[in-house]
Amino acid sequence: MQPAILEQVRTSLLGKRAALSQWLTGTPAAARAVQLGPAAETEVAEHLDHLDGYLATAAAGELGRCTICHDFVESERLVADYTAGVCLDHLSGEEAAGLERELEMAQVVQQALLPSDVPDLPGAQVAAFTRPAQIIGGDYFDFIDYQHGALGWAVGDVAGHGVSAGLHMAGVQALCRAVIPASDGPAAAAEQVQRLFVHNSRYTTFVSLFLAAFEPARRRLTYCNAGHNPPLLLRPEGAGHPAPRWLHPTGPAIGLIEQATYAQESFPVNPGDLLIMYTDGLVEAVGAEGEAFEASRLAEVAAGVGNASPAEVIRAVTQSLDAFLGGRGLADDLTLLVVRFE
Repeated sequence: MQPAILEQVRTSLLGKRAALSQWLTGTPAAARAVQLGPAAETEVAEHLDHLDGYLATAAAGELGRCTICHDFVESERLVADYTAGVCLDHLSGEEAAGLERELEMAQVVQQALLPSDVPDLPGAQVAAFTRPAQIIGGDYFDFIDYQHGALGWAVGDVAGHGVSAGLHMAGVQALCRAVIPASDGPAAAAEQVQRLFVHNSRYTTFVSLFLAAFEPARRRLTYCNAGHNPPLLLRPEGAGHPAPRWLHPTGPAIGLIEQATYAQESFPVNPGDLLIMYTDGLVEAVGAEGEAFEASRLAEVAAGVGNASPAEVIRAVTQSLDAFLGGRGLADDLTLLVVRFE
């Protein structure tokens, strides 16, 4: 294996380890609980142990050595998956075909893609808003349909912000665009994105991701929440009083733990239902008194807008946030994606 390739992978692994260690020691407990979803915090420690093992192997110059022929695996494979330990020539036909598909998807990560325009969705009104904390942000939203025709959208938040987070965000968007159109649903898509992300040495951080699939004919929404802030669903009840429901994580953030599993939830939507997706730049924004904006304040604002359009909901939330900040800037990127079902 060329020393330059080994050093590239080793440097990326060190960056990944530093990001996970910082998450363990510097992230508030409530935020860690959201990003982990149903996973245990000990699994992050296990991920760090795996990284230490691969770092030791890289330091010894043995990373990527084939367990069958004892030569080194292809350098492109090692960059895309630092756990690769068998040369292509020794894979079965089925394994080789599966790997070829994944490598094709991984190549898409190289493309720098900008977020899509908000489309016209049958049976729903949609509006989106994003405000980076710096010139380049690490938040992500997109609209990508699933293979059986369900209308899909995604909201993500790369840990950190600035240029590095923005580059990771472009890669996450590329992964989602490669994976979602070939997936049966949000959970399958999240699992595939995790597989392509977790051992790719280009990624030195993790990302929370909310994936939704809407079937207009059945008026049904299916979602997978990979460690993302719980979206808010408001349903009209009685004399127009909405009852809030939070769509809590069904799996950990992408890249946060070594072995991740993802579940999905499904429920019918009714005319007038309002779904608000957001990143932590909103709920963790700090006001003049040192308190956070928090999800409860978002629910209060959203409950007061009645049957307003998604664009009007976003305007009410951002105006409330600006008043709360009192002229202070955002510490983290902010994204809002709002859907009103018709």
